[in-house]
Formats: sequence, structure tokens, C-alpha cells
Amino acid sequence: MKHTTETGVDEPVAGAMPQTDRERWIILNPVSGTADHAEQVRELAAERGYRVEETDREGHAAELARRAAAGDVTLLAVAGGDGTLHEVVNGLHDEDALDRITVVPLPVGTENIVANNLDIRSVEQGFDVVETGARRRIDLGVADGELFAMSCIAGLLADASIATSDELKERFGSMAFVVAGLQEMATFDGLQVDLTAVSQGEETRWSGEAVCVLVGNIRRFAKEGGQANVEDGHLEVVIIEQMPTTEMVAEALTQRVLGEETENVFHVRASQLQISTADEETIDFSLDGEPHSDSELILYTHPRSLRVCVGPDYDPSPFYS
Repeated sequence: MKHTTETGVDEPVAGAMPQTDRERWIILNPVSGTADHAEQVRELAAERGYRVEETDREGHAAELARRAAAGDVTLLAVAGGDGTLHEVVNGLHDEDALDRITVVPLPVGTENIVANNLDIRSVEQGFDVVETGARRRIDLGVADGELFAMSCIAGLLADASIATSDELKERFGSMAFVVAGLQEMATFDGLQVDLTAVSQGEETRWSGEAVCVLVGNIRRFAKEGGQANVEDGHLEVVIIEQMPTTEMVAEALTQRVLGEETENVFHVRASQLQISTADEETIDFSLDGEPHSDSELILYTHPRSLRVCVGPDYDPSPFYS
């Protein structure tokens, strides 16, 4: 078995060495997704010697991650969605533990974007890649001083993400975001944005009215920009420009749900990014699906800072033709 070190070179590791439950934990969110996974996770955890800690409130996953970091944990599985993983990553960062704890997402949420992009497609596979898979270090983004693994979005799609209730997710799965987007459309007025992106010392500026601003670390937003390379220290930035109301929902939600080519799209790659509104109003945005707001966003990358287990077909740069 091999894993990938910080230098990108594979080297043998003893992946199947016995470990105690003090060394391997699972943070389980029992209400993620369709909320029908908890028993399966507990059974597999018992078979393989993991200690299970369940969340019971917002912010609890971060608290449990900090507790794991304070002990002897070396492997932390996250049985939840992208929002649960977001809390765990920030909890580990609070304890300066990202360098010494390996994380594996178990996909039991609604969309499981991070897990899918790491080629972990099921709970069983998540347990298996711990023993047989590779280890990689991937980038994290930072926005408003908070880490994110997946994305930071502002505008209509952020409003839709924030408005998507657990009930909608349970009823409609990933299409819940479309339902919420249609509901939010009635009150959305557009976002007047000034953006400055920096890559290798060169600045790119964009100013205008947008439907949404999408900053991806490990996800695909637009066919034109492909997908972020999660190991290159850059973010993929997509702006969907304002358009007539009759076109807005179809364009924006096609980008959000299908990732297909559409018009009215501006794209740039950046290692640093500043986003502000022309009138200095508060920007509502979503970090990995979690709501935030500020008058200005400063974003940058935290390169190769999260050690993860990955599946056999993981590709750090899965660009689409």
C-alpha cells in the first residue's frame, strides 16, 4: 500500500496496522441527507475498531473535532455532508491539527461534493480506502478568516443554499437546491460586485451586476472553467452576470446543478481574491453550505493543508473538455 506525501511522491505505508479506537474516530451526523445511515455507520465502525461520536446540534462537529485533536486520534472519518466536514476541518484547524490527522469523508449527506471529488462514493468504500487507498494533501480555501473545503458562493445560489431546509433535502435530494432557488428568485435583486483576483502577482478586475459569484476549491461550477485543481494553490472563480429575469433561473441553476456551458459567464483562476459591493452593503454568502455575511470578502488559498484518504480514481485536476 502507498500514500502520497507532501512532496507528491508515493511511499509504502503499513495501512492495515491495528489501531485502537483512541486513534480512529468517526464523527457521525445522524440527520445528514436522508437520515437513514446511522445504523450502518455504527455497525461498520464497530467491526473496524472506530470510536463513534455523534453530533446533536449545530457546531457540535467542530467541538468533537477539537476534542479528537486534543487526544491521540490520527484518523478521523466524517459521516455527514459537506457542512459537517466544514465544521470538522475548522475544528481541527483551531487545534493546529491539520498536519497530524488524516480525514476521510463518508458520503451520507445530500450532495457529498467533497467525498465524490475524492472518489469516495459510498460509506463502505470510505472505510476501505483507509486501508487500501492513497493519502493526499489538498488545498483549503479561506474566506472571512474561515476555512472551506468545497466552495464559497454569494448571490442567488448562496440565498438558495441557505434557504434549503433539511426537510427539502430529505424530500428532493440535490434537487432541493433548485426548489429553493426558484423560491428565492422572487425576492432576489442582483448583486453589484467589485472583484479583484490575483494570480502569480497579476491582477484581474471585474465590476458589474451579478446573479452570483462562485468560488470553488474542489468543485465544478462552469464548463468554461473546468474544475478547480485541488492541489495547485488556486481557486476557480466564476461570475454569472446579471441577465433578464426570464433567463436568470435557467442559466444560474443550470450552472449550479448541471455544470453545463451557459452564456453570461466570467471566469478566472486566483490564489487571492477580494469581493466587495459597490454600495458597501452586506454580502450574504455560503461557505460549504453554511451561511455567513460581511461587507467585504477576502479569500485566499491554504495550499496542501488537509491530509485526506482518496479513492483509486481520484484526480486532483479533473478538467472537463
